[in-house]
Amino acid sequence: MRCITSALTCLLLAAAVHADDWPQWLGPRRDGTTKEKVAPWKDTKVAWKIPVDKGFSCPVVSQGRVFVHAPNKTKEAEDVIALDAKTGKELWRDTYPRPAYGSIFGRGPRATPVVAGNRLYTFGITGILSCYECDTGKRLWQTDPYVKLNKEQPRFGVCCSPLVIGNVVLVSIGGKGCSLAAFDINKGELLWKGYDEPASTSSPVLFAGPTQKGKLPSVVFMTTLRLLAINPLDGTLNWEYPLVFQAAGASTTPLVIGDRIVTSTMTNGTTAVGMAVKDGKGVASQLWQNKDLTGYFSTGTVVAKEYLYLVTNELQPKPAVTLRCVELKTGKELWSKAGMGYYHAAVIATGDNHVLWLDDSGMLRLIQANPKEYRELAKAKVCGGTFGVPALADGRLYVRDDQELRCIEFIP
Repeated sequence: MRCITSALTCLLLAAAVHADDWPQWLGPRRDGTTKEKVAPWKDTKVAWKIPVDKGFSCPVVSQGRVFVHAPNKTKEAEDVIALDAKTGKELWRDTYPRPAYGSIFGRGPRATPVVAGNRLYTFGITGILSCYECDTGKRLWQTDPYVKLNKEQPRFGVCCSPLVIGNVVLVSIGGKGCSLAAFDINKGELLWKGYDEPASTSSPVLFAGPTQKGKLPSVVFMTTLRLLAINPLDGTLNWEYPLVFQAAGASTTPLVIGDRIVTSTMTNGTTAVGMAVKDGKGVASQLWQNKDLTGYFSTGTVVAKEYLYLVTNELQPKPAVTLRCVELKTGKELWSKAGMGYYHAAVIATGDNHVLWLDDSGMLRLIQANPKEYRELAKAKVCGGTFGVPALADGRLYVRDDQELRCIEFIP
């Protein structure tokens, strides 16, 4: 456990040192926040762009490189591509075959890669887990957990973005005895598997909460039935919290904010969960629940550790997205702004108390983080239709739509 505690410390230090990077799903802290600042702009321009086939896997940025995971255009294969962040010049590309896959949402990867040190980890639409050297593109290992464990792939494709903690990379697999799994970062060998839930489209997060031994880190997965906080070393359960009647397709990522976790689903609305120690064991309890704050598959963010900016959805009589500002302490809605998208929007909290909002039509808005009212500071059309979350790094925004990856510059 001391190793995992050290890993947590290193993770936090790395986030501080490389504050301008966007190395994983939802950014440096996996919660849609960044220290990057974005001032109101007069215009935007495309610094560079490259064609990429349709996929929901989002770009990540680390140490001057942009990484993107995409389907190969001509064959049943996937491309992992590294680009120079400033120029868009291709640095390396790896193409590997995969089983045939197709759906109404396209054939491209949906899980977002993660960079840890000089290594890049990707998780393909059919479940192929790969590891690369970031600087050379050398593929260090590759494994297919679904083949090794003899499990069926999820009908909606593999969506869980990997999380790296210490010497393990953690993912959701799905199925009896292997709902969750961890692999060795050096060789790709299976370290442990467990739990019985079907595959979830949510991604895991790191959470340091109270236990009988003090504050020790857990990795929290939102499955189709519950929140599971597990020891990343061996998969043992630290605590759990039930999420009854949750839709199996819900894919919001839990938000870790200090000593609490916030989850959103279409059936339960939004729930804040806190941790305590009782009889020597970790116990999770509900702090508040607001059933009106229904979330489909867009993850919100937090501003100043006080206010949630949530993407809520209505599916009837027609799909619609609403932005809601919510008091973190109580779950009270402070204001809302309807008509902010159709199915999806991505939301990023900047280091100067602004909120970037990218809707599924490709419209980008800069919003002042104000608990009293909605105030829009700037907006621009930056890409085509998208269900992705952009990466904000070193003053530039990297966005992916159905046809291209674009680097956007802001013009003051």
